[in-house]
Amino acid sequence: MRVTMTSAAARAGRTNEDFTGALPTAAVLIDGAGIPGTESICRHGVAWYAGRLGGTLLGLLFLAQDRSLPELLAEAIEQVTDAHRDTCAVADPISPSATVAALRLSGGLVEYVVLGDSVLVLDRAEGAPLVVSDPREVIIRQSYLPAFEAAAEGSAQYHRVLRDLRARRNRPGGFWLAKDDPRAADEAVAGSCPVSELTGAALLSNGASRIVDRFRLTDWPGAMAVLTSNGPAEIIRRVRQAEARHAVAPDDATIAYCTDFGDA
Repeated sequence: MRVTMTSAAARAGRTNEDFTGALPTAAVLIDGAGIPGTESICRHGVAWYAGRLGGTLLGLLFLAQDRSLPELLAEAIEQVTDAHRDTCAVADPISPSATVAALRLSGGLVEYVVLGDSVLVLDRAEGAPLVVSDPREVIIRQSYLPAFEAAAEGSAQYHRVLRDLRARRNRPGGFWLAKDDPRAADEAVAGSCPVSELTGAALLSNGASRIVDRFRLTDWPGAMAVLTSNGPAEIIRRVRQAEARHAVAPDDATIAYCTDFGDA
């Protein structure tokens, strides 16, 4: 499998809190989430959490090919939580967390798992692409939009609203992310598709999926066509242009584009 990856921080000089990595038979994308300035809660930070989770999951995908993707994701969450449980308040509502998208080639199938609002798109030789996402965070976040709009970004009020929203993570009736509880992996969207049906696959952080789900610059067939002809960097370039045009704060944007599945 060939994987082309592009990742861009939201702003120059700002730490990129996304992670992406690949093996010959697997790809992982992690989109870190957290509130800046919470070093008293976790001394490591969001970028550390995203990178540690992504690296751990890749290692498990390499070593434990007989286990399901949700099982491996649960173990990765547990291992990373254990790595900083003694030094950080891992259960605090605003401790670092992340969304996850991953795929693996196995026995003639592409297996996938998505947790949170990252997006996985399977481009099929016949018919429309299969778009795999979990809309729960987006739906719940929309109910908080009036409160966010009434608060200046970065203000104490803004952080209170954000804390309240994030307190709904990994709760029944809320939304689910990778954080400190491996049982969140049970809530992930998982499935498989025959490799023979696919021409490509893309894993996108929500900063990159804006090209379709926020700015409506194209649809998913159009986005996959851009990836095929121009690669992931072109998607991110168009997103950055739209952010500037609409005065929208940029977000870290990451894409892993998979092709050439071979005989897997």
